[in-house]
Amino acid sequence: MKDPGNTGVSPHESEAPFSSLEHRQHQMFPRLSRAEIESATRFGRPKTFKAGDLIFETGRVSDGLFVLLRGCVRIYSRDPQGRMTLVTEHHDGHFMAEMAELTGKPSLVDAIAVTDCETLILQPDQLRSLIIADAQLGEHIMRALILRRLGLIEQGLGPIIVGHGDDARLVRLQGFLRRNAHPAAVIDSRNDSEAVRFLASLTSKPDDFPLVFCPDGSVLRAPDEAELATRLGLMPTFCPSQCYDIAIIGAGPAGLAAAVYAASEGLSVVVFDRRAPGGQAGASARIENYLGFPTGISGQALAARAFQQALKFGAHVAIPTEVACITRSEDRFTLELSDGQYVRARTVVAASGAAYRSPSVPGFEGLEGCGLYYWASPIEARLVRGRDIVIVGGGNSAGQAVVFLANFARSVRVLIRGRSLEATMSRYLIDRIGALDNVSICPDCALESLEAGEGGLARIRIRHRETGSEVVETRHLFLFIGADPMTDWLASSGVLLDERGFVMTGPSGDGEDLGRFPLETSVPGLFAIGDVRAGAPKRVAAAVGDGAAVVGQIHAWLENADACDTVS
Repeated sequence: MKDPGNTGVSPHESEAPFSSLEHRQHQMFPRLSRAEIESATRFGRPKTFKAGDLIFETGRVSDGLFVLLRGCVRIYSRDPQGRMTLVTEHHDGHFMAEMAELTGKPSLVDAIAVTDCETLILQPDQLRSLIIADAQLGEHIMRALILRRLGLIEQGLGPIIVGHGDDARLVRLQGFLRRNAHPAAVIDSRNDSEAVRFLASLTSKPDDFPLVFCPDGSVLRAPDEAELATRLGLMPTFCPSQCYDIAIIGAGPAGLAAAVYAASEGLSVVVFDRRAPGGQAGASARIENYLGFPTGISGQALAARAFQQALKFGAHVAIPTEVACITRSEDRFTLELSDGQYVRARTVVAASGAAYRSPSVPGFEGLEGCGLYYWASPIEARLVRGRDIVIVGGGNSAGQAVVFLANFARSVRVLIRGRSLEATMSRYLIDRIGALDNVSICPDCALESLEAGEGGLARIRIRHRETGSEVVETRHLFLFIGADPMTDWLASSGVLLDERGFVMTGPSGDGEDLGRFPLETSVPGLFAIGDVRAGAPKRVAAAVGDGAAVVGQIHAWLENADACDTVS
């Protein structure tokens, strides 16, 4: 990632390793023209630095994006032991920032003035205004911010997680950071010599793992996701007096679509998700039947693009943040967050989706993450390389997992209740699975029990409809057996649910209107979209359509509410 203009590295520093993004240096580090700098000047303010000054620092929220008008600045990454790696060097016309400066999150790198510098600083809201006002310059800036983050992720410049590579807690932390596009490195303490250096000065017990060495020098022992997010500065804070036009709960395709359309139309938007952007779709290895992507796109890539669009238009995306409950009074909703904060909004959109169903079989407890998985990402692919694995489910999610994991596993056995995949899976997936030599379909069967061994799952027992039980040796079982709606946070709202727990909207089955608008629930101003909505097609495109449609209905709802306030 080093820019060709650098002047060398001092002895106590190292250079960043070669990146696959090397051929995109001109996009990662564009030099702004005089006209582009003049355009940016309308939104920023000048700021000067002396040689040796720290312009922004790892772990601290920076002031924003800095356009370098005159001078030289070096960008360094800093590991938990204080070693510095030169990432790039900036000169006149370059700008210093990556995605953290757009979101107002702590910086992932240091920026140090090599000479006296004159800069133009754009705070996050000013930066977003520039991106919207100057489309061409905004495109250059957004592309550079995204590519710079990808470069940091590729090189693992961030917290370092040390533990057993297949430990459930480590896998979960790694997946959490990966799906939130946060750089991190993983070191297997069993067979990596680098682990010795990190563990040499520590007294640790088995229960302390995984250890997380943070860029600020602190060490977390077996943290959960919330603790790690807090230490890395990812947990948001809210102004108690602010009232958003729309609060969206869930950052899957439906929620992100609603955020993009609403924020682009000038509504104030806040989005909450308890884990990561993308929802279930974000865990899909490849989506090939989504309009506009003829070669397919991974769920994470699709979610990342939607997430970046939402940020570009000014939506406040709060991840990871969990909404504990919701109440309504005086035409306002109050959302209580799990960390004790309160957020107010005029309307609420339930886009919390559904969670994959757990099996009701003996031996299930304690095996999640220890051989039992609900999604198939590159992290799981690494764990199953050369192994015999079992996948349960006959829907498209299962099919996408089969096609992806078959590239890594020695064999893939697919268990389905029906006699074939014809009624439950898209034709293109059926045809592709049929062409895979290491995949076998096991029809008319069901999971009967699981058995643990040393370190996790050891074997499963399945029951065939005609031939009885069979024991299958496997350490990796993937479950795609349907989903249950995530509506626990709605319990206090009084919203009507159907018999399966999905949120009812629009006209009810007996012709009685639940809400004035098709996506409105029985609670005025509370809307439901995507998989959490009763009767919704379980498709990414349908969820995105809901997200687009609900914004028009909310505009109408707000206009009606404002008219009533004026009359009264």
